[in-house]
Amino acid sequence: MSVHNPATAGPVSREAARSPEVVESRPGGIVIADPGPLGLAAFAMTTFVLSMFNADLVSRSGETITLGLALAYGGIAQVLAGMWEFRTGNTFGAVAFTSYGAFWISFWAFNQFYATEIPASDVGHAVGLYLIAWGIFTTYMFIASLRTTAAIALVFVLLAVTFFLLGIGNANASDSLVKAGGWFGLATAIAAWYASFAAVTNATFARIVLPVISLKR
Repeated sequence: MSVHNPATAGPVSREAARSPEVVESRPGGIVIADPGPLGLAAFAMTTFVLSMFNADLVSRSGETITLGLALAYGGIAQVLAGMWEFRTGNTFGAVAFTSYGAFWISFWAFNQFYATEIPASDVGHAVGLYLIAWGIFTTYMFIASLRTTAAIALVFVLLAVTFFLLGIGNANASDSLVKAGGWFGLATAIAAWYASFAAVTNATFARIVLPVISLKR
């Protein structure tokens, strides 16, 4: 994996975690839509595109296409979703979307401005440390996700595995581990797309069309 290949990232929807409802009413007549499906969709698409390169399913010569997507959709859109989750009172979604949005912005900034400052012999270890740290964060978010829905919990467990595979693969210059991380990243993207699709569809139809299986007790 080159310096353009960190991981995947992303998180939780209020719509996916409860019965369908289109909006929430707040004091003052403000109507708030659920930002979760946006955050999940942004995470899923950015993760999918980067993972296609990590899994060696497309030529790595086009890998820099992920940078603009990482900044605009995976980064800025997810951070916005996280800020809106704070407004809705969803602590889990706020922490997840804001953190993974910041991950993608930092990924973009690293590749754009700082990657060339690291000696070639140290790049793998540096990127590996970066990804493993995100794997640790994702692991404890996975534990928290066990009180949301099965769809969301699946996203987090797959994402944690993805980060650790990519992190260890980079640190040890193991192409096979990086490739395995790419495949897990694709699975993560599919799970996140499903969670987003379910949230949008269930809210729009005002009934359960696509199940997400609540884990709340």
